[in-house]
Amino acid sequence: MVPETVSHFIGGRHTRSTLRKTYGVADPATGKEYAQVEVGLAADINQAVLAAQTALRTGPWPGMTAPDRARVLHAAADAIGERADDIAAAEALGPGLPVAQATEQAAQAGEIFRLAADLITANPEFLTPGESGYVAARPAGVAGLITSWRTPFLAQARAVAPALAAGCTVVLKPDEWAPLPAAVLAEIMTAAGLPDGVLNVVHGSLHRQAPGAQARDALIAHPSVPRLSFAGEAATGQQVAVDAATHRKDLSADLAGSSPCLIFADADLDQATDSALFGAFALNGQRRTATSTILVQRPVYDTLVSRLAQRADRIRVGAPADPATQVGALPHTEHEDKLTSRVRLGIREGARLAAGGGRPAGLPEGSYLAPTVLADVTPSMQIFTEQICGPVVRVTRFDTDEEAVSLANAVTYPAAAYIWTSDLQRAHRLALAIEPASTWVNSHNPHDRRTATAGRPAAAAGHANIDFYTQIRTMLIAADGTPVPQFGA
Repeated sequence: MVPETVSHFIGGRHTRSTLRKTYGVADPATGKEYAQVEVGLAADINQAVLAAQTALRTGPWPGMTAPDRARVLHAAADAIGERADDIAAAEALGPGLPVAQATEQAAQAGEIFRLAADLITANPEFLTPGESGYVAARPAGVAGLITSWRTPFLAQARAVAPALAAGCTVVLKPDEWAPLPAAVLAEIMTAAGLPDGVLNVVHGSLHRQAPGAQARDALIAHPSVPRLSFAGEAATGQQVAVDAATHRKDLSADLAGSSPCLIFADADLDQATDSALFGAFALNGQRRTATSTILVQRPVYDTLVSRLAQRADRIRVGAPADPATQVGALPHTEHEDKLTSRVRLGIREGARLAAGGGRPAGLPEGSYLAPTVLADVTPSMQIFTEQICGPVVRVTRFDTDEEAVSLANAVTYPAAAYIWTSDLQRAHRLALAIEPASTWVNSHNPHDRRTATAGRPAAAAGHANIDFYTQIRTMLIAADGTPVPQFGA
């Protein structure tokens, strides 16, 4: 059930904003307002940090044994599975994700909590120390987490699970356009047995010009928040990095960008087409590793563009709540306007509109864009380098391996790369020459959540991600009378 007002969650209870002001959020499928959200100020962030500090210093969470913390995380994972429909409904109202895909994202979020629990119980640094000498992991303190509207529940799980596993207390600032998933997460964690004050949620805008921007800035600047995690646009992430450095904070950034997909003439075109389409349009094209830039070798270029366009026209666009929907609504009208203006810019620059480009037929209300294929895009066009977070794909031709690498590396903020070829020597050579940290060859993007992937240090709940939220301390205790030099004796 959607609350009339989405409030902050501080110290284990729902809390009104200090400003006593709210902003409205609309269902992207209809454009109709479904809730009011509290606008957070610096005072609200300070209240949340104080609650987190109290829980850190006097509450049971940081001092719990790893098995005890793991039991709470496992209970949260179980509850996420039980409430997958509620989570999917919340994400349909926020970023407009199709419920079938949002349900899969909820399952992944549950796996992240479960993995975090398993890792800390297997790590001796989180267990009871021995008698002679040991290395112990301690929580780093209060963690400030800023998450994106892209698959918001999963983004929050990726940030919250490792921080909690390490024993930190948390202040979470979700994106202003997707407030409900954070509210559901707070309910789940409370029901799972998380002590009051360990997880705190303050709403407010991420953007400096919008209402509630103080919340984001205050969280970054707060002197009692030593660890920051940010997930979102790369351009915004750059400013966050500058602000974090100014305030001497350790930052884990999960930045979104375009991911080039290179398709060579010797590739399996059936599989390559399937992968490119799924990568470009799944989750409304809002995935961090979306294949929004497709580079195709000249001999198969026309064939592939034709395939992409024909398939894009047949993708089922509709209400996020419809289980048959493959591409849902955009999160708000501003984003719809931004995407359509980018498509128009591409056409003015000389790109060819092969599919989509406007509102799908039969959807007069809400924020929608038909799956769009822009062909004949060249690197000189502004549209080639701009980040697009939505159901829009740009297709560019190339001739040689060297040109393919050059084009792939010209993509702004590449999060990952995909190579389709039957020549494995070429694949190995190009994978090392392309800048993204992770490259998939003849595959989409399955990955092991125990490891950091695609240059994403806080994407999963692996050891490296939990380590970010810990302080390692070494204790050495003499087993017998160790002689000590006697200066001045």
